[in-house]
Amino acid sequence: MDVSANIPQVITAAALGLGLAAAVGFRVFVPFLLVSIAARSGSVHLAGGFEWLGSDVALVMFSVAAVLEIAAYFIPFFDHLLDAVAGPAAVTAGTVLMASALIDMAPWLRWSVAIVAGGGTAGLFHGTLAGLRVGSTATTGGTANPAFATMETGGATALTLLALAVPLAALAVIVFLLIRVIRKLIRGVWRLGRR
Repeated sequence: MDVSANIPQVITAAALGLGLAAAVGFRVFVPFLLVSIAARSGSVHLAGGFEWLGSDVALVMFSVAAVLEIAAYFIPFFDHLLDAVAGPAAVTAGTVLMASALIDMAPWLRWSVAIVAGGGTAGLFHGTLAGLRVGSTATTGGTANPAFATMETGGATALTLLALAVPLAALAVIVFLLIRVIRKLIRGVWRLGRR
């Protein structure tokens, strides 16, 4: 793809990919399930080599995986174990979904952008949410964790649907959330430095 000739298309594809990668930070398999449904219905076009996301096998696998993942986060203290395993999985999944959205891009550029932007965004969102879950457990003894799990599943679903329907709006939400996360991190580091 001649990137300079198709800047609006590249921006939209990147916004879609970032939206999906951020959603993976909330839940790994919910975005895959929704992308699979969208690909099967023709609502989203995927980069070459990613047609498998819309296959019958993928739809069944992602459905089962999403249900199991959602249910597992409602089991007290198992949710923390799952967070540890889901961290690397989220980075990988964010990379794959970002790459799948970058249509007509040279493979070396697609994967470079996907690894840095997609994997990085998914990892940042997942790490932030895992930290918030630890805080929830510490302050409520884990009693608020089911509500937190519900919020995460809702966030993954909403962000995925928004990215699929209006990628630029999803990008705006991601930028807003990233600014808030970065501010909190800076404040936390600043407070630690003053001690």
